[in-house]
Amino acid sequence: MSKLTHLDAEGRARMVDVGGKPVTERECVARGQVRMASVTLDAIREGKILKGDVFATARLGAIQAAKRTHEWIPLAHPLPLDLVDVELVPDPGAEGGPCVRIEAIARATARTGVEMEALVAVTAAGLVVYDMCKAIDRGMTIEAVRLVRKQGGKSGEWARPGE
Repeated sequence: MSKLTHLDAEGRARMVDVGGKPVTERECVARGQVRMASVTLDAIREGKILKGDVFATARLGAIQAAKRTHEWIPLAHPLPLDLVDVELVPDPGAEGGPCVRIEAIARATARTGVEMEALVAVTAAGLVVYDMCKAIDRGMTIEAVRLVRKQGGKSGEWARPGE
């Protein structure tokens, strides 16, 4: 296991000094889903959610949250993001039941990676979907938020097997 760089010599949490690291292009992809009742997914697809366009609102919320990741995650660095792209896709026939699949891509030319930005984007999109649909389905779950792929930086490329 590699050394935990967010800990100082005494084991206290600290923000990592990235000042000496080279600036490189970095990109991460994260995914997750919001599991819901069929009636909820149908209402989203048919535009019958009274609060408005669920996917457009979730996409904007995800982008906004990704840009503010350093405010969510205490040891994250504020980053000038080059791209945050978010896709939401209804999947009525998903294994385990109907869901909205979410994928976020975060890209930056920076000294540190964008894993947290991609993960925050997926999480925020899921929370927005929940918020907009909770009046008809409080049983929704935000599930399987995970990093799928990363590239750039010292550690290079990584991909989750099977995705």
